[in-house]
Amino acid sequence: MRKLLEEKLARFIELENQLVDPEVLANSPRLASVAREHGSLAKMTTKYRRFKELNVEISETREMIAGDDLEMRELAEMELPELIEQREQLWNELLELTLGGVDANRTRCVMEIRAGTGGDEAALFARDLYEMYKHHAEKKRWKIEILDHSPTELGGFKEISLGVSGEGVYRELQYESGGHRVQRVPQTETQGRVHTSAATVAVMAEPEDVEVNLKPDDYRIDKFNASGPGGQHVNKTESAIRLTHFETGTVVQCQDEKSQHKNLAKALRVLKTRVYEAKRQEEAQKRADERKTLVGSGDRSQRIRTYNFPENRLTDHRIGLTLYKLDHILAGDMQVVTDALTDYDRQQLRDSFGADD
Repeated sequence: MRKLLEEKLARFIELENQLVDPEVLANSPRLASVAREHGSLAKMTTKYRRFKELNVEISETREMIAGDDLEMRELAEMELPELIEQREQLWNELLELTLGGVDANRTRCVMEIRAGTGGDEAALFARDLYEMYKHHAEKKRWKIEILDHSPTELGGFKEISLGVSGEGVYRELQYESGGHRVQRVPQTETQGRVHTSAATVAVMAEPEDVEVNLKPDDYRIDKFNASGPGGQHVNKTESAIRLTHFETGTVVQCQDEKSQHKNLAKALRVLKTRVYEAKRQEEAQKRADERKTLVGSGDRSQRIRTYNFPENRLTDHRIGLTLYKLDHILAGDMQVVTDALTDYDRQQLRDSFGADD
């Protein structure tokens, strides 16, 4: 954790320097991006700087206690407990701010929901997950927008990409990454048998423009006609966009807007996010030995949750949470689940690190 805080402080100082750089000041979009990231780090870095100062003060106070000056020793002995208490309180505040990892304080993220095994029923379940997250976002007063989606004839989604923005979005939604399994009688089933199908969710922190520098030479742009379910054409112009990133092989497409320009802008957002996510995963792997956690791993292959409709039950397998209020959760009352996951992660963090580490 100390390494993470040092990295954040170094980044904050770098951004401070950029805010007085004439080139940045002359570029309004870049200036706005730098200022936004700088602001997101200000609270954490201010507390961490004070934490470091307290460590120095505590060290100096202990030296006074060990010294020969009786009067200074008595003063130091009186001050030390208060300094230690201040440091512990500040450390707890820093734990909260770093809860959720290096991207905990991001205010924008991209969520991708994909139907897995189960055919039409899996696509309908993907739609249910989308509705759940949409209602939860509305309760949290987050902004949510559809970046791209592939609907099915029955009203489900083969896949859907969302942009979510607001205070605490990534801190909360990152725990949704993984495999989601549903057990219910499908709408397409006439025999009344319970079937199992699945969908996967990926939540990726959306980086600032200055963090991922994508040049036109880094990707290929393909233009094609947008189409709806069953191959039905939505329009006859080449408004849909497909981007292929050469270095990583990442492919992104967007066809939700009638404007080719808007589709390109959305596709670039998702491409930057995926490229950033690939780098983040690489860094996370390096830190895996420092702190192993069951939640927030972002592994899409991991089955994290089961939604059992006949029993009105939701089970989160990572923390052993079982709730018999599935109907309420699907209606957007997700906070009880999010809080349980956050509390679990917080306790793991507290167990792993102390203020003296």
